[in-house]
Amino acid sequence: MKKSDSVLATPSKIKFNESEEHQSSSEDEGEIERELADFTFEELQKARSDGSDSVYRKPNMEKKVGRANKNRPMEISSKKPVSRIREVIQVPKRVVRDPRFESLCGELDVEGFKKRYNFLYENELPAEREELKKLMKKSNDPEVINELKNRTAWIDKQLKSASAKRTDNQILAEHKKKEREAAKKGKQPYYLKKSEIQKQRLIEKYKDLKVSGKLESFIEKRRRKNAAKDHRYIPYRRSNNSEQQNHQ
Repeated sequence: MKKSDSVLATPSKIKFNESEEHQSSSEDEGEIERELADFTFEELQKARSDGSDSVYRKPNMEKKVGRANKNRPMEISSKKPVSRIREVIQVPKRVVRDPRFESLCGELDVEGFKKRYNFLYENELPAEREELKKLMKKSNDPEVINELKNRTAWIDKQLKSASAKRTDNQILAEHKKKEREAAKKGKQPYYLKKSEIQKQRLIEKYKDLKVSGKLESFIEKRRRKNAAKDHRYIPYRRSNNSEQQNHQ
């Protein structure tokens, strides 16, 4: 029985050793194939022509991280851990430019700007104001009426400021014309102050009101307004009861 057991044991050991050798040889072949996959066909042909079966392995060179196109994301190795905070897509830096101080934007042409956008103050805003007044009469909703009133007040303010600026520009233009003629005669130029421009603007306004026949109504409104302002500072008269209590 012992003899038979020993006879049976030997083939199993042989089979086990053969399987190990086969596995190791397959691993070696796979490793050789992986090594040869890194070499070019030209290098393999050169090794065969020299009669040398060994091909020296190239040192592992790290691939340069780059992009085929600037608009594509950057390729990063999956073997390296990715940091938590990183820039996935490189976005060009946003440059903020102030047109007031940039030579690229050119210089502001005030007169040209006024001429190009003068239609807003002459046609668009007055027409919009008339349309808002019509809508205000038709509407019954107090919120809508309030919004229309605010919009109308804003338009009136814009038109009023535009007319005031236009008057100031006309006054300055006339003054500059006179000063140029005086400078030709040898006189020193005189520059108008803001207060003097305001005075001349009021004079022009009174002249226009006098021509249109609205001067008296304008003066009456101004008088009432000033009287209401003065009335706030006048002390109220005490009642008789309070006077008697003070005497007691």
